[in-house]
Amino acid sequence: MLKAIRYGFWAIVGLILVLVGLANRDFATVRAMPPALADMLGLSPDVSLPMFIIIFVSVGVGLLIGFLWEWLREHRLRVDGRKQAREASQLRREVEQLKTKHVGPEDDVLALLDGPTGKA
Repeated sequence: MLKAIRYGFWAIVGLILVLVGLANRDFATVRAMPPALADMLGLSPDVSLPMFIIIFVSVGVGLLIGFLWEWLREHRLRVDGRKQAREASQLRREVEQLKTKHVGPEDDVLALLDGPTGKA
């Protein structure tokens, strides 16, 4: 059921994208700099593209910028997580060392609690 809902959702998204593309087929000119500056420098980086391509590329670039911004913002959290994982691993090793060091054949109660030691 969940898979059908997921496919239905993506079908609706695809239909909306096709409809936006069909509604925005007219060509538009994208200019990298104002006409006065382009005339002064002698170059005119203009591109004529269908409007739906401009819309989709703009949305894609916006998403990429947002993902990059969020990834950079969360850098500190990832560093803290790695540090805590290293500390937890070190503490687990210490606990295991202390268990093997202090649990011996003379400590029957702890040996029973920790599991079989091989004594019958």
